[in-house]
Amino acid sequence: MITRMSSLFLRTLREDPADAEVPSHRFLVRAGYVRRVAPGIFSWLPLGYEVYRNVERIVREEMNGAGFQEVHFPALLPREAYEATGRWNEYGDTLFRLQDRKNADYLLGPTHEEMFTLMVKGEYSSYKDLPVTLYQIQTKYRDEARPRAGILRGREFVMKDSYSFDLDDAGLEASYARHRQAYIDTFTRLGLEFVIVSAMSGAMGGSASEEFLAPTVVGEDSFVRCTSCDYAANVEAVTTPVPASMDFAALPTSHVESTPNAASIEDLVALSNSEDSLRRAGRDWVGSDTLKVVVFMVTDSEGTQKPLAIGLPGDREVDAKRLEAVLHPREARPFEDADFAKHPALVKGYIGPGVLGLAKPAGIEFLVDPRIVEGSSWISGADHVGTHVYDLVAGRDFTADGTIEVAEIREGDLCPECGGALSLARGIEIGHIFQLGRKYAEAMGLKVQGETGDLVTVTMGSYGIGVSRAVAAIAEQSHDDKGLMWPREVAPADVHLIATGKTDEPFDYADQLATDLEGRGVRVLLDDRRGVSPGVKFNDSELIGIPTIVVVGKRLPEGFIEVKDRSTGERVDIAISDAVGEISAICGR
Repeated sequence: MITRMSSLFLRTLREDPADAEVPSHRFLVRAGYVRRVAPGIFSWLPLGYEVYRNVERIVREEMNGAGFQEVHFPALLPREAYEATGRWNEYGDTLFRLQDRKNADYLLGPTHEEMFTLMVKGEYSSYKDLPVTLYQIQTKYRDEARPRAGILRGREFVMKDSYSFDLDDAGLEASYARHRQAYIDTFTRLGLEFVIVSAMSGAMGGSASEEFLAPTVVGEDSFVRCTSCDYAANVEAVTTPVPASMDFAALPTSHVESTPNAASIEDLVALSNSEDSLRRAGRDWVGSDTLKVVVFMVTDSEGTQKPLAIGLPGDREVDAKRLEAVLHPREARPFEDADFAKHPALVKGYIGPGVLGLAKPAGIEFLVDPRIVEGSSWISGADHVGTHVYDLVAGRDFTADGTIEVAEIREGDLCPECGGALSLARGIEIGHIFQLGRKYAEAMGLKVQGETGDLVTVTMGSYGIGVSRAVAAIAEQSHDDKGLMWPREVAPADVHLIATGKTDEPFDYADQLATDLEGRGVRVLLDDRRGVSPGVKFNDSELIGIPTIVVVGKRLPEGFIEVKDRSTGERVDIAISDAVGEISAICGR
């Protein structure tokens, strides 16, 4: 198919949009692929919609090829099903809620587990009907508090979500494996570099969970890879290697010392190393020798609030995303002055595990980082302004209610599987697969008659791909400082054919070449605009990012045209007598 730029609904921009934070946002807007309608809401223009449809086509082909069956649900959904699973409240403010003229409650679907479950329940009743896997490609809605990065994090977006239904756990594992391979094949065809990492299930629930991440410095997800083995995990799912417990029989008794103006870890360490009475033998104190206690107010889905105190090494901070994942669906915020006023036993800046682990104030749960093992010795707050306790030993001087994995992960931390060093990177989540188990089947009453005649609760898997997000992820990985560089299978055309000059000959030849290429199955974007300078046309071609650029210009009288590879910048002149064959071969046609 030939797309002619003289009539194409397209306007390229020379300046970046004011709200653009990442390359994909800048270039998709500047190249005329998308336009902003409202925060987190975008329209697709012709070239952008062609890229989107190519991504959707590849996803659909791979899902069908794996034997999955496509269905389609409405985006407008009744409240009742989501109430049955508790997610009407769990989703909180991210759910778009609305009422019809009869005051009945509805929502715009953020995800469709309930609907898939009810559909299978309505159609199937026997073990002979299973396994089955259904999928849809559907627009989703989530009221993001901070929509950003263009179509990477929007409030309206398109997902492919699929669900497997099996009789038992062995069947679920097989379905999960089939999806995993289908995702590998899908993202490979999309031209994406990706990493598969262990993940947490979050709002979805379930057990086994993996994310497919596209590595990029602008990604919102942090993940680790081991430099010595194949371990990889989202930071939210990283487990801390737990040190062995230590014998504390010979350790000195804990003692409280005056530490004026040392409410921060940095000041505490500096003071401890500068005062003769506080120095330690052998080496200086460091932040990891201190134990700090951070307090949060946790709110559950019913609105009930309870304090949570977290103890962790003083050189680490609480990772907000890890905390969110651990507490979900509960939400947490740091303690504020009003909260401290209601809990006077907690002395801001000097909270220690003594008050929490020995004479714990009513209603305050105390959890610690896994590194704080029995027999480990610490400096910590003494629960009075200007004082800290030294040689405070876990298991002897205080105990916790349990452990919690919320401390920040750092480059060089130990791998939980082999003990090697972890490397930290960022990526965009492009896919997520879960072994849901029976959570939704139990909530919706999805049971079938088993081989023995007994009713068996079906076990489910959930598998999502961000279709519209994949467009942005590809753009993030495939661009330079001049513009986009689409992989051929998702590009809006195979060839960007540019006619330049003031006479008719280059335009007539380019038109015929485009027709001949079309006959070979090559998709052509023909820049046949008259009165537009070659420089503008060349800049547009680099911005738009079609993989092969062909220039019909000053060497045409000599019998040559120029072919350029957009991604490598390599240029070659080819004879017009060989042009159709050579260009078609480059395009794989």
